[in-house]
Amino acid sequence: MRRFSVCSPSSYRLNPITSMATGSGSLIWFRKGLRIHDNPALEYASKGSEFLYPVFVIDPHYMESDPSAFSPGSSRAGVNRIRFLLESLKDLDSSLKKLGSRLLVLKGEPGEVMIRCLQEWKVKKLCFEYDTDPYYQALDVKVKDYASSSGVEVFSPVSHTLFNPSDIIAKNGGKPPLSYQSFLKIAGEPTCAKSELVMSYSSLPPVGDYGSLGILEVPTLEELGYRDDEQAEWTPFRGGESEALKRLNKSISDKAWVANFEKPKGDPSAFLKPATTVLSPYLKFGCLSSRYFYQCLQSIYKDVKKHTSPPVSLLGQLLWREFFYTTAFGTPNFDKMKGNQICKQIPWKEDHEMLSAWRDSKTGYPWIDAIMVQLRKWGWMHHLARHCVACFLTRGDLFIHWEQGRDVFERLLIDSDWAINNGNWMWLSCSSFFYQYNRIYSPISFGKKYDPDGKYIKHFLPVLKDMPKQYIYEPWTAPLSVQTKAKCIVGKDYPKPMILHDSASKECKRKMGETYALNKKMSGKVGDEDLRDLRRKLQQDDEQVEPKIRKQRPRLN
Repeated sequence: MRRFSVCSPSSYRLNPITSMATGSGSLIWFRKGLRIHDNPALEYASKGSEFLYPVFVIDPHYMESDPSAFSPGSSRAGVNRIRFLLESLKDLDSSLKKLGSRLLVLKGEPGEVMIRCLQEWKVKKLCFEYDTDPYYQALDVKVKDYASSSGVEVFSPVSHTLFNPSDIIAKNGGKPPLSYQSFLKIAGEPTCAKSELVMSYSSLPPVGDYGSLGILEVPTLEELGYRDDEQAEWTPFRGGESEALKRLNKSISDKAWVANFEKPKGDPSAFLKPATTVLSPYLKFGCLSSRYFYQCLQSIYKDVKKHTSPPVSLLGQLLWREFFYTTAFGTPNFDKMKGNQICKQIPWKEDHEMLSAWRDSKTGYPWIDAIMVQLRKWGWMHHLARHCVACFLTRGDLFIHWEQGRDVFERLLIDSDWAINNGNWMWLSCSSFFYQYNRIYSPISFGKKYDPDGKYIKHFLPVLKDMPKQYIYEPWTAPLSVQTKAKCIVGKDYPKPMILHDSASKECKRKMGETYALNKKMSGKVGDEDLRDLRRKLQQDDEQVEPKIRKQRPRLN
């Protein structure tokens, strides 16, 4: 094994490490953590084992095509993320084969499949990375209960994050810290800061006899029911540990860029060369160890005279991830407004037509629509672009529930992460964490600040590629002769603006003000009836205001 200065076994410590007799078999269950480097579950599974069974279970609900979904993909994930996952599994299988092993792919409900594996293979150790997501929390109880009752040792280390969220919550008196600064103060330095990581192996124990279980190779998209032409354009980001380490090395090779990285100054319109590392999908699937990333950053910071600090630095971005993981783990119903004690109760309106227009890039605001096209095609966009479209959908313009926007992101993003996605949607809708609802991203001026020529819009909305730059953010203001020359008639070739931003944002601010007042009056304990009454009042107000807004709407030339 090759070691790199990083984490001590104390950071894994969900189950104590005990000596195992030589000649036993072990099962390493891959879910996230799709990597060889810094994988303590793999390290422990391989120690003292005569045979090693590396398993990944394909859940048909997650992977197989669902024609009824609003975009290509399964019932739970868009095809870009499924493709990224398959590439990651293929890369993992290739790495295992170089070490004298292979990835054993099985298909079915993961809990039932794992129990069948334990019954068939009679292993002594079951090892898998600890996961805080509610789905895995429930699944793991089922599998661990069976393993324990069968005399199988279970080792489930914390290695997807720098910190064990339970430890942070315990230090904070049993509650998760609800601000980034308080989180940093409580968390301190992770135990992995100065210890060692196992980065590679010379070999792994061979795979044992897998008996009657139907072992598969990593499937192709076609084998899962998808077509070659499922999408006109695929995400440019390839999955896998090899790609993750290549991307990491490229990012950290520019020490000055790392040292000076400052989140608010990134360019959301940069698409040919994104203004960030684009490491988020690799961290999401565990193709890249967050702990290795942490050490690489610390090493660079020691070599430079000065550098940015959290929350704006690259390290700060990694710690934001830790903050949301901890808060999500310690907050019941974190993914909902109702029953979520840290989430303001807001009478969001139901409007499926508006939601669909936002989702399908038909708002009539090119900056917003281009971002949503990039999301659908690439499964990724810059964090400031995410902020813009989330604000527009919720408190900025449309006043639609953050849960509905969250669902779209959850499906389409290749880096969709349960804790981070829900946390950010609550933040951007001013439902939790951030409460300055008067600060709104303009769907016109914000993008123009970074990209006055509209190159980003013209790339993702080619229907506007010939629109002169002075009209590219507001094509409805172009004279009809200009629209004709640009071969883009607004209302025919490209949608009219669905709302007038100035008046819509003013109304949203008014609604947020009344909602905040109600939450304050009720000390945050707003009931269903209170919310219904406020929704009714806001709807009545809308009916009175709408005729005035209609008169103000831009006339199309």
